[in-house]
Amino acid sequence: MKMRKDERKLLILTYILCIGLFSNLAILSDPIDKKALIIGGALCLVIGYSHFVIRRFYPDGDKFLLIFAGILSVIGIAMLYRLETSLAIKQIVWFIVGIIVYILTVVIVPNIRSFAKYKTIYLVATLIFAPMALLLGKELNGAKNWVFLGQFGFQPSEFGKIFLVIYLASVLKDFDNTKKGFEHIKQLIQPAIVVMIFLGCLVLQRDLGSALIFFGISVSVLYIATSKKKYAFTCLGLFALGSSIAYKLFPHVRTRVDIWRNPWADPNGYGYYQVTQGLYSISSGGMLGSGLGQGYPGFVPVKESDYIFAAICEEFGIIFGIGILIIFFLLFYRAIRIAFVTDDKFSQLVAVGFSIMIACQALVIVGGIFAVIPLTGITLPFVSYGGSSMVTMFFTLGLLQKVSEEG
Repeated sequence: MKMRKDERKLLILTYILCIGLFSNLAILSDPIDKKALIIGGALCLVIGYSHFVIRRFYPDGDKFLLIFAGILSVIGIAMLYRLETSLAIKQIVWFIVGIIVYILTVVIVPNIRSFAKYKTIYLVATLIFAPMALLLGKELNGAKNWVFLGQFGFQPSEFGKIFLVIYLASVLKDFDNTKKGFEHIKQLIQPAIVVMIFLGCLVLQRDLGSALIFFGISVSVLYIATSKKKYAFTCLGLFALGSSIAYKLFPHVRTRVDIWRNPWADPNGYGYYQVTQGLYSISSGGMLGSGLGQGYPGFVPVKESDYIFAAICEEFGIIFGIGILIIFFLLFYRAIRIAFVTDDKFSQLVAVGFSIMIACQALVIVGGIFAVIPLTGITLPFVSYGGSSMVTMFFTLGLLQKVSEEG
């Protein structure tokens, strides 16, 4: 009963946030932009109805996952509406598609445990998506990570990481710590080769952000499955060695690292300009922001996807940006605790993998924007513009919801 009350309170706060944001957007225009008010109301209806359906017909499980994702999506759509209305409309469509995928996943997918036996299918799917962009992709913004079918484009890595998580969970669930010598190591050879192939393809595609996320997922799932610190440290050592080799072999890796080490060396140069303008944007907003519609996020390249967090901090302030990070932390917390409420090893590893995926993606892009780590050009989950990212993230939430119901 207390959980239901907490859900209602959080839903009410979500409605207030949504109405407040889009009312503010509406009064920025003269006359009042009625479309913004309609969009705000529609988003409230979609979030409220989807929560009602899941709560009514599937009362078990964690419903906060959906609410936190709704809050992040509302903030992202509102910022996109301020930046470019046409992109916001497209994002709303993808948000609705994502909600539908989430509900269908909860409705159609049976017991998650029953999917553990299809490891070969996950392996094939992972190996299909790994080189797809490298072979068929088109280079955008310095990375070859998009595949276009006519006017429709998607990032294979967004789908590949889902299959990789499920594949690793299906393989490592049977890891036997009692085996000794080569038999002990033999259990890890196939998954290690698959991970290396995927990481190699991502590096060749110049998709360094996804490579970092995949590495974080792989090490986390490996450690949870084996409980061996030596494997985790070995992976970190190999990653450091591979990064050094990639730095020497690939010019784009050296460029990213050089920009990170000194973004002010050439503020108007290629690659440097985006980082420096992002930092200027964040600093100009200060703690409380310049106000919605009062900033100048247009100076920041790729502001609708890679750098939407910088645009949000400029107009809403650092405090609001910290609030977004707190929501991501709460989403990660609710997701990772699902692994503790199920006694099935496969379900546990799936929950851990998807939780780490969401957390890593948020930390990597925010860390790059603040120049804490080299910039890696990926989307901020649920917030940045991107259809494939939105749909795959809601699909992972649907699977997490199923695991939580089993628990």
